[in-house]
Amino acid sequence: MRWHRLENRIVALFIVLILLVQLAGFVAIRKAIDENARASIRDELIIGERVFLRLLEQNADKLTQGARLLASDFGFRQAIGTDDRGTITSVLENHGARIGATLSMLIGTDQQIKASTQAYPSADLQRSALELVTKGADTNGASETVIVDDSLFQIVAVPVRAPVVIGWIVMGFPVDQKLISDMRALSSLQVSVMVSTRGGQWQQDVSTLPKEESGMLMRQLPQKQDNSSFIPQLTIGDNDYSARLLVLAKGSSNQSAVAVLQRSISEAVAPYRRLQLILLTISVIGVVMAIFASAFVARRITSPLRSLADIAKRLGAGDYRARIEIKGGDEIGKLADAFESMRTGIANRELEIRRLAYWDPLTDLPNRVQFATLLNSAIERAKASNGQCHILMMDLDRFQHVNDVLGHSFGDSLLREVGRRLEQQLERENDKVARLGGDEYAILLPATDVTEAIRQAKRILQSLEMPISIGDQTVDLGAGIGISGYPENGQNSDTLLSSAEVAMYVAKRRGSGFTVYDPSIDKSSQESLSLLSELRRALDRNEFLLYAQPKVELATGKVVGAEALVRWVHPEKGFIGPDNFIPFAETTGFIRMLTSWMLNRTAILCAELQKKGITLKFSVNLSTRDLLDQDLPTHFADILTRNQLSPSSMCLEITESAIMDDPIRAQLTLERLHGMGVELAIDDFGTGYSSLAYLKRLPVDELKIDKSFVMNMEHDADDAKIVKSTIDLGHNLGLRVVAEGLETLAVWHLLKQMGCDQAQGYYMSKPMPGDRFIEWLEQWKAPEMPGQSENMAI
Repeated sequence: MRWHRLENRIVALFIVLILLVQLAGFVAIRKAIDENARASIRDELIIGERVFLRLLEQNADKLTQGARLLASDFGFRQAIGTDDRGTITSVLENHGARIGATLSMLIGTDQQIKASTQAYPSADLQRSALELVTKGADTNGASETVIVDDSLFQIVAVPVRAPVVIGWIVMGFPVDQKLISDMRALSSLQVSVMVSTRGGQWQQDVSTLPKEESGMLMRQLPQKQDNSSFIPQLTIGDNDYSARLLVLAKGSSNQSAVAVLQRSISEAVAPYRRLQLILLTISVIGVVMAIFASAFVARRITSPLRSLADIAKRLGAGDYRARIEIKGGDEIGKLADAFESMRTGIANRELEIRRLAYWDPLTDLPNRVQFATLLNSAIERAKASNGQCHILMMDLDRFQHVNDVLGHSFGDSLLREVGRRLEQQLERENDKVARLGGDEYAILLPATDVTEAIRQAKRILQSLEMPISIGDQTVDLGAGIGISGYPENGQNSDTLLSSAEVAMYVAKRRGSGFTVYDPSIDKSSQESLSLLSELRRALDRNEFLLYAQPKVELATGKVVGAEALVRWVHPEKGFIGPDNFIPFAETTGFIRMLTSWMLNRTAILCAELQKKGITLKFSVNLSTRDLLDQDLPTHFADILTRNQLSPSSMCLEITESAIMDDPIRAQLTLERLHGMGVELAIDDFGTGYSSLAYLKRLPVDELKIDKSFVMNMEHDADDAKIVKSTIDLGHNLGLRVVAEGLETLAVWHLLKQMGCDQAQGYYMSKPMPGDRFIEWLEQWKAPEMPGQSENMAI
């Protein structure tokens, strides 16, 4: 078979796919059959356990009824009254034989054995009988399964009254072969009763297994068994069994007796083997049919494709006269029509490709390819003259947000206007502006030193400070500019562009306007350049983890909520702190996807807790971009509905700086959220620069004091004064006040004394994975509150 031919590869692909599908189905069904059979075995063993225990219970009831009948016999009571031990022994033997009891005895009120059908009752029997009499003294009799002389017995104790108790009848019989044979007939389970010796070894009492197989079973049992358990698989001879161990009795010297109920796995799976054979037959028939069908389909596809390939060679050689005669309404027919259209329009396309290769169609500025050519020419001239040249690379701030809010048409107009402004700032004819793509621009400054490049960057930034008006919309734009130059930062266009890009991202991250490239920033900047793609992959690959830090009510120590936090565990770099990716996510706009992930995961955790009867309020942080997203309230409402949560189940936290970036739009978003019933909180209060007058108008419910004021307040009177003033301010505004950074019990008492409502911090717990939060709740104990706290001057 010639594998380079498409026809053969199609046939092979069909065959491989059908084989994989059939194999996967066969394996899945086989696995399901096995799991179903094992689940059925487990159910059978559980039912068998109930049946076995019921048999024991019925035997005990039978023995108890027989003993009660004897206890009510007047002649027997008279013999006890006259202490006629011969008569007593004879009656015990006769009555025991009638009800199947192998041992019978009479115990007096002085706890002494008065008569027994065994001439010399063993110490085990005497101890068990006396313990049972003591146990039944308050319940008018008792029954129990006990170990007597390394064998398992059921014994009962019944009082003899005339009318007061004048003695106790104790009767018993062994758990024998008849009992387990009845169990085998009722349940189809193998049953073995094992008793551990005083040396800790198992020995068979009775079993439905042959002696050799019973020995194999004993060797696989654990040395000590205190509780009933399930054993998924035991191998006895040529058969595999699932087993259930029932602890029936515990004796002295750590002895124990167990019943081992066994079900053959092969017998349970046997009914499904025919189904597997049928499925295998169907799979083979499907493969054969697929071979014929794929061969037919492959020929239908490849024959016209070979004709198109021949014509394409002629077109590639410049022969455009050959007409394509293939007709049809399917994809191949459409492909033939496309070839025909290509033949007639190829010349025009070549011209258009040339134009697009060197010019940006949106702004009519040089594109990246032409800019690289111009830069290489400038570098060659600088080399020849032993001079310098520099480039500026610029990226607009918040352009994606403008594009999202005002539309792509407005964004295109904005990009054209920015290009026009940049051209206006050029001072020399040889200076060039290019659009590299998106909202990135580059400026070439031939024969220019770094001082002049910095001056030019400042001019550009100053020009962008003027608002841009397009139609009836006015926007403010900023930018980050990176500067690199020949020969300091590179010897060719690729190196200079890369260096300028690194410096540009550093400038945007620092908010410094412009940055001159320096090799020391390259490593961290390169990491930042790849961070966005890694963040997207992290979201797809579930590398983010939801953490929670509890919030407690200071007055009572009760846990009332938790703050939801995000953590990133990179498969190669390990744990990455939030400070290393959250600011970058906010800069690039990825923060909106991350916030959506946080809201979804937090809602799921909150719903799980509510199903367990735990009602807590979870807080989630919002960024500036989230507040400017007009779809956020609708999206959040969908999440609450999907998880059957009320809006009051969650609280959204915003920082002062996030509000003040665009106060009007932020307030509109907050009012919509608050109108839904969602509580809102000001996070890190005291570290921003918001106006208190404006803060008073915000629809917030909670004020969170930044941890920088709380952590050291027990040692710093100024911090304590700030915290006290903030608590009073929050209460005067009708807000709940939460302190962050609570790390010591002393600070707890101070905050409580100041009237703070709630707190969170390392004293209660560090942020923990969400799946461990319930475990922490069960272990949390509030500290004891002293009757009186020392006053501290505020």
